[in-house]
Amino acid sequence: MANVLFISWFLSLAQFLTLVITIQAKIPAVIVFGDSSVDAGNNNFIPTIARSNFEPYGRDFTGGRPTGRFSNGRIATDFISQALGLRPAVPAYLDPAYNISDFAVGVTFASAATGYDNETSDVLSVIPLWKQMLFYKAYQMKLRAYLGEIQANQIINEGIHMISIGTNDFLENYYAFPGGRRSTQYTISEYENFLAGIAENFVRDLYGLGARKISLGGLPPMGCMPLERNTNLMGGRECVQSYNNVAMEFNGKLRKMVTRLNKELPGINLVFSNPYYIFMQIIRRPSLFGFEVTSMACCATGMYEMGYACAQNSLLTCTDADKYVFWDSFHPTQKTNQIVANYVVKRVLYKLI
Repeated sequence: MANVLFISWFLSLAQFLTLVITIQAKIPAVIVFGDSSVDAGNNNFIPTIARSNFEPYGRDFTGGRPTGRFSNGRIATDFISQALGLRPAVPAYLDPAYNISDFAVGVTFASAATGYDNETSDVLSVIPLWKQMLFYKAYQMKLRAYLGEIQANQIINEGIHMISIGTNDFLENYYAFPGGRRSTQYTISEYENFLAGIAENFVRDLYGLGARKISLGGLPPMGCMPLERNTNLMGGRECVQSYNNVAMEFNGKLRKMVTRLNKELPGINLVFSNPYYIFMQIIRRPSLFGFEVTSMACCATGMYEMGYACAQNSLLTCTDADKYVFWDSFHPTQKTNQIVANYVVKRVLYKLI
C-alpha cells in the first residue's frame, strides 16, 4: 500500500514538474490590460486621485516600497509571470524606470478605476480601455524596432495577453450613480450585454494585432468586498448577494462569448479565467487558506478606506496582512493574490501552453 501511495505521489509530482517546465519553456511574455487588479503603477504618471504610490501600500513588496499596486505587495499578474518562468513582477508601461528590454518579457497597460465602459474611466480621469489598446500598438512598434520583426511577432503570437477588468463598471459607475446615465439607459442585464460587447471587440482587436493566447478575466464576488459589506447595514454587513448575482451572470455571458470566439477565430486560444469561485471558497472557509479576517480589510479601519484614505488612517492598519483576505476595502492582500494566481495558472492558463 505504501509503495502504491509513493508511486501515485511520484507520478503526480512528475506531472506537475513537467507542467512547470513546459510552461517556462513556451511563454515568452505576459502582456496585461485592465484595472486596479492588475495596475502596477500606471496611474502614478497621470493626473488622477486613483493612486496607491504611498505608504502603507507596498509595505510587503520587495524593498518595502509602494509602487502603485493596490495591495500590500504583489498582485496576481506578478505571481503569474513568475509561475510562467518570467520575472517576479510585471512593470507598468508608463513607468520611466523601465524600457522596452523590460517590457519584452512583461508589461501592464492597466489603470486603476477604469472599466470596459469609457464613462467608468471618466469618473476618476483614468486610462480608458481604448487608450490601453493604443499603448499596446505603440508597444508593438517599439518591440519590432528592438528585436526585429520575426522575434517581435513570436512574442506577440506566443505571449499570454491577460485582461482583468469590469468590477468598476458596476460598483463605481452603474450602481454608484442611481438615476445616472447608464442606470437609466440600461437595465442591469442590458448593461452586462453592453460591456460584454466591448469585451468581445477588444479580444477581436487583439487577435487582429497578432495575439493568439488570450485570457479574459471574470468578475470576483464583488458583493463581498469590505466596502460593500460594511455599507450593507440592512443586510447585517453580509455580502451583497445582488451584486454577486450580477457578477455570476456577467461571467456566464463572458464564458459563452469565449466559447463562440474560439470556434470563430482561426488559431485563437482564448480562455476564461474566472476568479469568482476560488474567491468565494476563501471567503467562506478562510481557515483552510490560513486567513482569519474576511469582512474587514487590513488597511486603516478596514471598513471603507482605499487609496489616500488608507494613508490618512494608516496608524490603524493591521500588523499582519497575511491574516486578512483584503488589504483595503476593495483590493485583496498579496497572499490572496498569490492563491488566486496559483489557481488560475493550474486550472486555466495551462491550456495556453
